[in-house]
Amino acid sequence: MKAPLLVLLLLALSQIASAQPTVERWGLFEAGFTGPSTGNPFTDVALKATFTQGNASHDVTGFYDGGGKYFVRFMPETIGEWRFVTHSNRPELDGSSGTFTAVAPSAANHGPVSVAHTFHFAYADGTPFRQVGTTCYAWIHQGDAREEQTLKTLASSPFNKLRMCIFPKFYEWNKNDPAYFPFEGTANHWDTTRFNPEFFHHLEKRLAQLRDLGIEADLILFHPYDKGHWGFDRMDAASDDRYLRYVVARLAAFRHVWWSMANEYDFMKEKTEADWDRFFHIVQSSDPYAHLRSIHNGSKIYNHTQPWVTHVSIQDGAAVGDPERAMLLRDVYRKPIVYDEVKYEGDIPQRWGKLSADEMVFRFWNGLIGGTYVGHGETYANADEILWWSKGGVLKGQSPARLAFLRKVMDESPAEGIDPIDKWQDENTAGKAGEYYLIYFGKSTPKEWPFTLYKDALKDGQKFQVEILDTWAMTVTPVGSTFTTKKRDNYFFEDAAKKSVALPGKPYLALRIRRVP
Repeated sequence: MKAPLLVLLLLALSQIASAQPTVERWGLFEAGFTGPSTGNPFTDVALKATFTQGNASHDVTGFYDGGGKYFVRFMPETIGEWRFVTHSNRPELDGSSGTFTAVAPSAANHGPVSVAHTFHFAYADGTPFRQVGTTCYAWIHQGDAREEQTLKTLASSPFNKLRMCIFPKFYEWNKNDPAYFPFEGTANHWDTTRFNPEFFHHLEKRLAQLRDLGIEADLILFHPYDKGHWGFDRMDAASDDRYLRYVVARLAAFRHVWWSMANEYDFMKEKTEADWDRFFHIVQSSDPYAHLRSIHNGSKIYNHTQPWVTHVSIQDGAAVGDPERAMLLRDVYRKPIVYDEVKYEGDIPQRWGKLSADEMVFRFWNGLIGGTYVGHGETYANADEILWWSKGGVLKGQSPARLAFLRKVMDESPAEGIDPIDKWQDENTAGKAGEYYLIYFGKSTPKEWPFTLYKDALKDGQKFQVEILDTWAMTVTPVGSTFTTKKRDNYFFEDAAKKSVALPGKPYLALRIRRVP
């Protein structure tokens, strides 16, 4: 009888082991608890959990989700067994413990994005992140049909980052009330001490869908497009701070979240520079995973040299008019530069919303050659007032297909990113010296390019192949011959046979030059 008993014991132990929860590395683990529902649990109850694995320890703040339900969420950054124990000012929530196992991530899960190589981005597993973003400010406030349509559009788009507001928006072409509000109460009579879990359930559903599409969610925490209609733009300091802590507690465990303190922060006249500094500190100290943090300007630029700013988010309609202007802020801030708003492709009367498609694509290429990143937006007028930049829906412009071509070029570039080669003399050339070059001719129409490269990392006898990229027609044309370097003077190398590349004499051409063995 001993053998069968041993078999049964081993089987029981196996079942217990297999019952332990598992989650992917950089996935979202959630532990739920039952606790007090009387009084105001949002303010009266404190809940945290300590997650440990070996010498690693992370303190994570929990949150109240209504109906006596409390949750703690955690994003494991390493594979293996994790343990947790809760801490609370309420005995029924204090001292609860558990374990789960973090397993290898799936193929599409590369972890959160962070700064890499000073001016660029990479996922946690080292995969480069080449930002090609777009803006849909209020897409999560348009009802299920429109929101699902937006997700369908994004699924077939080139965009891998979406700028979006948490609060609803009251502005031209967007004056509809949302289905959900973040607080209990009514307009300008909100109880900002009581959050509306239904609002956050909806937000989290949409965030999860973006994550599954491989799209980073650049969450705009505050914005001025309220003007007192609901009052979210002019809450008191205690309400602002409480909102930030609650949002971070709920959302930080989503690996694809970025924090943007505000859109056009300087247009929120009720806030001071000290307020924005404080908001950064709250988000930074509340987020166990150090997600990316930025702030977007209207006409006054924030001090992006501050250490709590991870990358620079800029609105500027002129900065990417050429690569040289685009690259200037790299030297100022020594951080990744994202020109999140360079005006929008569209046809509305406002000058910020009437770029042609070719101008939008031109600005993206200038940003790329400048060693920076650019954001897209679309504002084509229609009777239904469904403009992509605010409500989402479908894309109508011609730039997204060309931006898909651009993204493919970016994805095939060196892992370290594309940087200016000779930034003080040659604004049109970028890449990785000695290995990879992109030369963008913009609106000029050359018919010939003498093979000439700046001296860095070059020597005689290196061989290169050249391709002509038509950035509007989205074509790649190899140049048949191979080019061999020979020093020309103190600054440049040319082809040993002084060969040139014949060009078709049209705008928006680029050359891709890659070293071959």
